[in-house]
Amino acid sequence: MSNLFKAEHPFSNYWTHQGGLAEVIGVLPSREQADILVAKFFDAVDPVYPMIHRETFEDDYAHFWSMNTQERTTGNGCLVALIFVMLAMGTQFVDLPSPEEKEQTAEFYNAWAFAGILQRQAYALGLNRDPSIVTPHARPEEMQQRRKVWQAVFIQDAFLSVIIKLPPTVTHTDVRIADLTDEEDAPFEHGATDTSFIRSMWELASVVQGTVCTPRSLDRAICQDSADRTRLVAYFQKIYMSLPLPFRTFNETAICELARRSRRLARQTLFLTSNYYHCLMLIYADEHKSVACDVKMTMEAAHKAISSYFLFHTIFDGEAGVWFHFQHRAFLEA
Repeated sequence: MSNLFKAEHPFSNYWTHQGGLAEVIGVLPSREQADILVAKFFDAVDPVYPMIHRETFEDDYAHFWSMNTQERTTGNGCLVALIFVMLAMGTQFVDLPSPEEKEQTAEFYNAWAFAGILQRQAYALGLNRDPSIVTPHARPEEMQQRRKVWQAVFIQDAFLSVIIKLPPTVTHTDVRIADLTDEEDAPFEHGATDTSFIRSMWELASVVQGTVCTPRSLDRAICQDSADRTRLVAYFQKIYMSLPLPFRTFNETAICELARRSRRLARQTLFLTSNYYHCLMLIYADEHKSVACDVKMTMEAAHKAISSYFLFHTIFDGEAGVWFHFQHRAFLEA
């Protein structure tokens, strides 16, 4: 056991009770470096987890850097924590002189590493609760923010559970998809917005959690018989066909053309496609004494899923290698 767990915490702690906020601010990079990493976060991470209101953040971020060092030490600790998270994520997508330096820099700023800790924190903050009930006097944009953060935790948990065959943990919530509004979203095309992407991933994750994650975590059959598989596949296909057109237009030519028009929308489409066809592959591959593996349909779904990975890798210059979920799904599909 001692070989598996080091005596020290796996991430260096730069925020102590004695040192306070000043201790943390002291290890921030320069404004120029921070700007590069934050921009990369919004370019590569935000399309997949669109949960930060960019205009509000940019105002707060600009104000933070406009303050002198002393003023920052008495400023908003939550904003500083958020900046560190964004620096950690942005670092994963920038070119550094060596892999070792990239690893050290990402570790240095990493505040979003353990999914289990993340989920417990979300529960502790009450993000799993309907904000209109637990924060009835909050502004509408604050309620929207709570829903967006919760959906990111929920979606990450559901699709990670698919991969590692362990029970989903984000299961107790009364937050509703229907309450998400897209008033602040500018549509990309054909009804596709950040909010419609969130709704699409949320609805898919909700179904996957009960129909795929739970039985796999218990080594049980996904489908009881052929008729049950037919019904489940039809259910998944119904969800897929209800998505805005860009999210379900999947072929190499269409995706490359989409990326020329909107790289953000292309990222979202490829992530949605990968998750959808990976789960469909698992349903077709399920076999036990009452149902046989549908080899042809399993191969077709796997081909679609793994194609999304290679397209992502081609279009986005190797970014796919940073996303563990995407990589691991591709390995399983192969």
